[in-house]
Amino acid sequence: MQVSVENTSALERRMTIGVPAERIETEVNKRLQQTARKAKIPGFRPGKVPMSVIRQRYEDGARQDALGDLIQATFYEAVVEQKLNPAGAPSVEPKTFEKGKDLEYIATFEVFPEFTVAGFDSISVERLSADVADSDLDNMLEILRKQNVSFEVADRAAQNEDQLNIDFVGKIDGEAFAGGSATGTQLVLGSGRMIPGFEDGLVGAKAGEEPVLNLTFPEDYQNLELAGKTAEFTVTVNTVSAPTLPELNETFFKQFGIKETNIEGFRTEVRKNMERELRQAIKSKVKNQVMDGLLAANPIEVPKALLENEVNRLRVQAVQQFGGNIKPDQLPAELFEEQAKRRVELGLIVAEVVKQFDLKPDDTRVRELIQEMASAYQEPEQVVAWYYKNEQQMNEVRSVVLEEQVVDTVLQKASVTDKAVSYEEAVKPVEAPQAD
Repeated sequence: MQVSVENTSALERRMTIGVPAERIETEVNKRLQQTARKAKIPGFRPGKVPMSVIRQRYEDGARQDALGDLIQATFYEAVVEQKLNPAGAPSVEPKTFEKGKDLEYIATFEVFPEFTVAGFDSISVERLSADVADSDLDNMLEILRKQNVSFEVADRAAQNEDQLNIDFVGKIDGEAFAGGSATGTQLVLGSGRMIPGFEDGLVGAKAGEEPVLNLTFPEDYQNLELAGKTAEFTVTVNTVSAPTLPELNETFFKQFGIKETNIEGFRTEVRKNMERELRQAIKSKVKNQVMDGLLAANPIEVPKALLENEVNRLRVQAVQQFGGNIKPDQLPAELFEEQAKRRVELGLIVAEVVKQFDLKPDDTRVRELIQEMASAYQEPEQVVAWYYKNEQQMNEVRSVVLEEQVVDTVLQKASVTDKAVSYEEAVKPVEAPQAD
């Protein structure tokens, strides 16, 4: 077998492979002999059909099968011989394809980029630290109460946080517009569901009244046909209902699946959940900074095949998340390219860090992570046992732990600044940068 390789770009390889005619004929004959043992042809007993008849009937098909298998086999033999690492399936173009002659074909494919991860000392990380104060716990209990608020009809003017049942008709230049009218809508004042001024305009209204609101849609409104336009909304207030917060009692506690029946026990459980959330938030923010730093310090070229695969994976996830009748390939690829590129780049860089530092998942950390996740359930021991019986889930946990070990490895070499902050600041999501 003859092999020659041409570098057509940083990652693309054009490999010409020659397969001797003798090897082709050996494979063809092997298939014909297999066919001869089981072929059923009128006038001949099974296994007794002359090879000339077998060859006449089946040689073309046997040759096509042999060539297909040989191309696949010799391609992988060639990449091993040339010490290449393909990043995707090759595009194959036959050069010569005649009976009795050597087979020569060209395989074009991309390889994984070869690089060494560097620049660890250029990475700066701000590591937050925080505690769950009693005031944070009190705030969380109030949030939980508000999330389970009930409403009772009240004979008074509407206030912020009241729930109104309303009908409304919106018009632009005297004409009703699509999506501008509704009946029997439940609206909590101050929730921000409606355009600016709508909810504020209903404060002070009573059941049976019909306030008229003259409002302007924001310039960046999602419906471009309405953006920046002025509309008149005639609103009918059907009912005004005042909020009633639930008492912190056994009935309330049971809604959260907590066995504790007293306030102190409930506070202890809520605090545990908040501390778990705090640890995860701090860890996530450190990880994001480390990954951003690795990307900035190690620009690499991404194989198109890997990028396309990741785009397709994100398309499928989007369809699964949002549903509808749309098919994944109907979603524009450019919607996912930036995210896919980042994920592929990070995957390659993280894999290289693992290789450079010979990292392996730490069994103790694997168990600690499983116990941490299991602690959120009522029967944590059963959850731990379930993980250890499920190899696929165990592999996912090992991957998470290995990524954490990569972060720790980088932190040992990076510039790290510790900063004490409040609980609220520590768990607050990082805002995405605004596009220009």
